[in-house]
Amino acid sequence: MTHDSATTALRVLTGDEITDEPLGWPVRSHTLLGGGLVSDFVRDEVETPAGEVMKRDYLLHPGAVGIIALDDAERVVVVRQLRHPVGFRLVEPPAGLIDAGETSWVEVARRELAEEVELAASDWRILVDYMTSPGCLQETLRVFLARGLTSTARPDGFVVEHEEADMEVCLVPLEELVEAIYAGRIQNPTMVVGALAAYAALRTGKVDALRPAEAAWPAREVKECRDAQIQALGGETRPR
Repeated sequence: MTHDSATTALRVLTGDEITDEPLGWPVRSHTLLGGGLVSDFVRDEVETPAGEVMKRDYLLHPGAVGIIALDDAERVVVVRQLRHPVGFRLVEPPAGLIDAGETSWVEVARRELAEEVELAASDWRILVDYMTSPGCLQETLRVFLARGLTSTARPDGFVVEHEEADMEVCLVPLEELVEAIYAGRIQNPTMVVGALAAYAALRTGKVDALRPAEAAWPAREVKECRDAQIQALGGETRPR
């Protein structure tokens, strides 16, 4: 076997080394720059290992879940929804924010699936965890694979309004969805990440090896610790 000479000096990560590592440098100050309906814009002054102080601006976020709901014909349940900041009606999976105090992520996903597309699922597995834009946004997102779909009513008290009142629910064959992603026609990150993960799991026979629906989510534990640090500095931990 030959190797590229340009990479021979690089360390090769294998096995359990291939993992994201929780790490935090000391935060010297935390400032709320602006508050919003969902996210707050904040600035931290952080001390580096070299003793320098760097400023980092970012958005706080409660986190979210997304659902790749797949029927028996391998069609994905999607919504077509206006996203005002980018000026597009995007093809997206059902998804939603984690409310304060919620600790069962699959229950959040069950709620969102019922609210947005009036479906329930009997088979839930975790496809992937990811961080939407870790250079400037605190959001962490878990994507579930949901199968064994049945109709259900929206939860009591849920009101369809704003963008969701104009939202269209559709089915897309998984194969065609993947083709649309590679063609650049699908741009919602949860749709891209979730659809490709589902396709890979199904085509490589790894669905049964996916993590169970209630598996731990380490990123949420790190978020709680970081929020506690902010509170100790007298700062905000919104959104609520």
